[in-house]
Amino acid sequence: MAKFISMGKLHIYSPKEIADMTSQRRGETKLGECLNILSALSDLSASPSKFVLVGLPEDVGVRANWGIGGAHTAWDPTLKALLNIQSTTLFTGREIALLGYLDFTREMAVADQCDLRTELGLNQIRKLVAEIDDCVFNLILQIVQAKKTPIIIGGGHNNAYPILKALSLHHQQAINTINLDAHADFRAMEGRHSGNGFSYAMHEGYLSQYAVIGLHENYNSHPLVSQLSNNTQQIFYSFFENNLRKQIACNDNFDKALLFTRGICGLEIDLDCMAGVLSSASSLTGFSVAQVREMIAQTATQKMAYLHIAEGASELSDGRKEPLIGKLIATLISDFVKAQQ
Repeated sequence: MAKFISMGKLHIYSPKEIADMTSQRRGETKLGECLNILSALSDLSASPSKFVLVGLPEDVGVRANWGIGGAHTAWDPTLKALLNIQSTTLFTGREIALLGYLDFTREMAVADQCDLRTELGLNQIRKLVAEIDDCVFNLILQIVQAKKTPIIIGGGHNNAYPILKALSLHHQQAINTINLDAHADFRAMEGRHSGNGFSYAMHEGYLSQYAVIGLHENYNSHPLVSQLSNNTQQIFYSFFENNLRKQIACNDNFDKALLFTRGICGLEIDLDCMAGVLSSASSLTGFSVAQVREMIAQTATQKMAYLHIAEGASELSDGRKEPLIGKLIATLISDFVKAQQ
């Protein structure tokens, strides 16, 4: 059974908070006027909505992987952008129940005090990520136990591990996932961080089939790629550069990934897979936004167990900003809901 998530950790929005973030206009209806606002975790099962939206605003896992902080800044602009999408027959807003977000303010403050230049500091921050794992696991488990499809936004890709753990324990079997990512996030199990969520999940029996698409040759080490190559029964991977050199459409690779992961499967999107999108490991090369949207549309052929969008930021700790990150993530959410209807 999942542990109780205290109201101090889970922030649940009031109808007034949602109304204040929704720009109403005569003759139009926005999602903020239609989606179901849950008032308690106990309301999950009774909600008529198929999807449950939750935010994980933290960047502790990214920093524990020596990454650039800022992943905690994606949630607020994403929610505001989503609330102001037009309600249409394709996406009314009633498909989604808004649960809220996990408040990691304390963990972020503790991480600020960790000296990552020392082994002690690294151990401290990675133990902190393990504590975040427990919180995320317990919340996601309660969502899937209520027979809902979680849509999880914000934070580092470390959160893939507790999500997979929750789905696996709920279904009492290892599950599958497709990851659109410039990095495999299959690093050594050296303590929890954003770069080893999938290696931990597979090692502990929560992840069965893993498909990762869009890897960048320059940022995945030879030993790591060899590790992927030596486990082709459980891992399917493709490099973004192969799409260029061999003129293979990303849609074709995604079809192969869907076939490889058939069964209980989730969709992971690390925003660093897209060119020019602000994230903890931004790049000017990668998939276009349109290509990622097309791949999300392809999930219409298969029921997905969850959607997790990670690593995006409206502002990084080095000062870079992207005011449209929320609008992008909200668009990807809407694509997923439409595809899965």
